[in-house]
Amino acid sequence: MKLYLLSLTLIFTGNLAFGQQHKDEILLKKAKEIHENVITIDTHADININNFTKDRNYSMALENQVTLPKMEAGGLDVAWFIVYTGQDKLTDEGYRNAYQNAMSKFKAIHKLVNDFAPNQIGLATNSKEVRNLISEGKKVAMIGVENGYSIGKDIENVEKFYDLGARYMSLAHQGHSQLSDSNTGEENQDWLHNGLSDLGKKVIVEMNRLGMMIDVSHPSKKAIKQMFELSKAPLIASHSSARQLCDHSRNLDDELLLLFKKHGGVVQTVAFSAYVNNQKNKAFEEASAIIYNKKAEEMNFEILPDDTLRTLSNIDRNRYYAKHHQVKTAAIPEIELLKQKIEPVDVADFVDHIDYMVNLIGIEHVGISSDFDGGGGIEGWQDASQTLNITKELVKRGYSRDEIAKLWGENLLRVMNEVNDVATKLQKA
Repeated sequence: MKLYLLSLTLIFTGNLAFGQQHKDEILLKKAKEIHENVITIDTHADININNFTKDRNYSMALENQVTLPKMEAGGLDVAWFIVYTGQDKLTDEGYRNAYQNAMSKFKAIHKLVNDFAPNQIGLATNSKEVRNLISEGKKVAMIGVENGYSIGKDIENVEKFYDLGARYMSLAHQGHSQLSDSNTGEENQDWLHNGLSDLGKKVIVEMNRLGMMIDVSHPSKKAIKQMFELSKAPLIASHSSARQLCDHSRNLDDELLLLFKKHGGVVQTVAFSAYVNNQKNKAFEEASAIIYNKKAEEMNFEILPDDTLRTLSNIDRNRYYAKHHQVKTAAIPEIELLKQKIEPVDVADFVDHIDYMVNLIGIEHVGISSDFDGGGGIEGWQDASQTLNITKELVKRGYSRDEIAKLWGENLLRVMNEVNDVATKLQKA
């Protein structure tokens, strides 16, 4: 009798496993079909100019989270490469250095599309060019500027950046710029401008005139609200999530999210663990830190706190990140074992934010971003090669093909068109 019951149990368990496997295969097949037929856009991927040389560039199998081979493997069509400048002193020297840093990154991106991989990727500056390049079988590069600090006090630099291909810009980063207060001021209620500076307000007007999208992902809440009041065009958050689900000053609360619905913009949900689920992230990071510190010691490398990193020059910071990446790579086997004990932030946690914002402000106002090579990455979407996993989770939750198309790119392209339309009207006027 016992053997009979055991046999029945094994058969029943086997049937359940087979049934689940069959469902997973159907889900994956559907996800692949959708993924291959929608435009997939990631609005935030940081770059290191050391990876834009003849001997080392994105056409190769680098360790970066975003490369052309990884975009191809994961079915990612469009990557916004970021001209990022860390916040430094508000002095003439600081502005000169920031401008030079920005120009070096513009130059690097242009070298990739013009010299290193012109047959694989092209630079797009509007939605039509995006669609044309994809129809040619190419990947697409677009350019966003993170931290308007790099324009200095010369508003003409906004147009220079636009002419180089920049199609969005944020007015601050970690620390107050000459244009806007940063979200970082929230910690001690320490503000420089109480929102936007007078120059920052002029920059908003200039961005509207040119057709450059205004990115709110790092400025303070008060600055963001002022941007909504001043801008005649819709705004974007290039890489932010929902504060209701993760209480971090980098995320957007319901009041700000509803302004995107009111004004027609789009929030690009970000796959940055600390902004997706800070409790899960903290637990996993604390356990991981022990492993990384041990590995760093073995490799004669010192892991620096964020406050110290912000004081480094861009060159020294890039060198640090390159060595830090080597340490993290060496620790991968031990980190994988850790995941069996402590659950990391994953794709399901990320899509929870998409669900929340879709329910609050509508499917037309939500998009997707990674912040790859700038701290982004979650379990299941650690680099561009795993991009399909986002679509798979969306299909699993019942999103239709048209809805997934909006989330992956159509919403962002729509906003670009609307920003261009506003610019056309302003220029005629």
